[in-house]
Amino acid sequence: MAAPASDGPRVRVAAVILVGDKLLLVRQRAGGEPYYLLPGGGVDRGETLEQALRREVREETGLECRVGEPVIINDTIAPGGERHLVNITFHAEVIGDTLLAHPVDRTVEGIELIEPSTLEGLDLRPPISSAVLASIESGFKTPARYLGPLWTEE
Repeated sequence: MAAPASDGPRVRVAAVILVGDKLLLVRQRAGGEPYYLLPGGGVDRGETLEQALRREVREETGLECRVGEPVIINDTIAPGGERHLVNITFHAEVIGDTLLAHPVDRTVEGIELIEPSTLEGLDLRPPISSAVLASIESGFKTPARYLGPLWTEE
């Protein structure tokens, strides 16, 4: 007999995408302050991780991507336990379309291409800047790393 459904952790996928030598980020805002995410979002029931990531990248940036290997895995767990995300971050490559001038996704304030060396100075959520940089520097050749639970206070 199958276990009953529960309100367990939500799965979020994200992509480390280089456009030329620039890292693709999406900018959002909380409490008046900007913060950054790697493009991605939640996985819907019945959707594979790859399907979800391709859909989310297209919705947020307008780009079509080829999904590569996972590079970073972590949990985001609120201190009170009311929110739990399992984040799986993949390397992905752009294979088509044009970067949107204005995001269609209403939660995205802007799309930015940054020098990877400036990443650690930004409020990246979850706070995985050093792992992202290590993945880029290795040419995405190192195995995926589990970083444990990470939380950013709003």
